[in-house]
Amino acid sequence: MKIIAISGSLRAVSLNTAVLHAAGRLAPAGVEIEVYEGIGQLPFFNPDLDGERLPRQIADFRNIIGTADGLLISSPEYARGVAGVTKNALDWLVGSFEFPNKPVALINTSPRATHALAALTITLETMSARLVKDASITLPLLGTVNDADSIATNPRFADPLRSAIEIYVRALRAIAEEELHSEQFTK
Repeated sequence: MKIIAISGSLRAVSLNTAVLHAAGRLAPAGVEIEVYEGIGQLPFFNPDLDGERLPRQIADFRNIIGTADGLLISSPEYARGVAGVTKNALDWLVGSFEFPNKPVALINTSPRATHALAALTITLETMSARLVKDASITLPLLGTVNDADSIATNPRFADPLRSAIEIYVRALRAIAEEELHSEQFTK
């Protein structure tokens, strides 16, 4: 099983990126969580380019999303909203066939970042994501740790993160089973 993790932060030392790397270390056997590193290289969304003139980076990004079993997103809050790079990446997925019904879980690293989380939830629901709310969590990391190792080895953070990943993986397996049964009935 492959999960693509998207950090909405471009900072070199980012809690959002660190928590996603920690999630990869805590994932159950047989589950790969790969942090997508190209979000900063995606061009600004332009509907005129969505079609025959689709930039190569976007075609590659959509392919990565399309082949993933699920998405894990962690985005900072700026000015009471979602980080621009997060929204830009999602905008490129709006008109694609790779995203609708994609299972998504969210990780919030700041208890004060409620506006971005709410805005991201609305955007994802509008895009027809299958938001796995039971696997979406807030970890109060701000001012406590600053790297993936510290998160993955501190039970205060590792235990709820591991639990959220396990819930998410169970949901992904249930969704895959549901889709398999659905395909059998349509044949």
